[in-house]
Amino acid sequence: MKLSREIKTGFIVLTGIVAFVFGLSYLKSSSLFENSRILYAVYDHVGGLQPGTQVTINGLTVGNVNNVRFKDNSGKLLVTLSINSNFEFSKNSKAELYDTGIIGGKGIQINPIFDGGRNAQSGDTLVTSTRPGITELVQQKLTPLQLKVEGAVSHADSLLMNVNTLLDEPTKMELQRGIAGLSELIISFKGSADKLNKLLEENQDQLDNSLKNVDNITTNFSKLSDSLASAGLAETVSNFQITVSRLNKVLGKIEKGEGSLGKLANDEELYNNLADASKELDLLLQDFRLNPKRYVNVSVFGKKQKEYELPENDPAAQNQN
Repeated sequence: MKLSREIKTGFIVLTGIVAFVFGLSYLKSSSLFENSRILYAVYDHVGGLQPGTQVTINGLTVGNVNNVRFKDNSGKLLVTLSINSNFEFSKNSKAELYDTGIIGGKGIQINPIFDGGRNAQSGDTLVTSTRPGITELVQQKLTPLQLKVEGAVSHADSLLMNVNTLLDEPTKMELQRGIAGLSELIISFKGSADKLNKLLEENQDQLDNSLKNVDNITTNFSKLSDSLASAGLAETVSNFQITVSRLNKVLGKIEKGEGSLGKLANDEELYNNLADASKELDLLLQDFRLNPKRYVNVSVFGKKQKEYELPENDPAAQNQN
């Protein structure tokens, strides 16, 4: 059967229309023969969400984004979702907007809720939420740190200004002089250290001999100690202690009035008798000087002896007066 030119042209146009519809459906990631429902989600900001973006539940693709447009004059955005009807979930389920990658891109995942309520049907609007992306999280963490850094820089700037105000020209001159004096002191210490090192090097032999002499003295002292120990020094000390103990006993007896020395030291009457005897002896000697004729009478050739005259400052004459 031979087809006419008009039939062929109509067939070609019809085929083109069908191909166009299938192509448009493919570009929108929607199937013409798939059983699906239309759901809606409202967001304040979609972050560049594009039509055709896949919608997932627990990581499985269950639909795609059909359209994104303004809902009204409030500026809110209405997102139209085409979801497969094979999986049922409550109309209270949440449509979450999230980042699909580090460098950008947005996706929507539905967090299904099975609360026994009415299942989501075409025309329902789901509850929405937005998960912050990595960039937003970094900004949230870096913002307080940035404020702290800015505050620290501001404080450092104020501190430097205060330091500059404090370090006026006279103070700077004094600091420079102090640093210069410290440098001179370090140089002086270095010179002293060099001289000391030179002195030690020049007198190394004398120092060695001195150390040897000290060693010899220590050795000799050790030998002397051994000699004293072997010579019975301990026995001598012990005998000395016994002697001191005996002497203490004798002194104790004397203090108590025991023995001849004790009685002589503690008898007051004996002391008084000795004092009286000494006084009487003194008077006897004075009387002997004053009146010698009472005791001695010497005559030479019958000549009369001359009477004895006392000197002017004689104590015996003073006693008589």
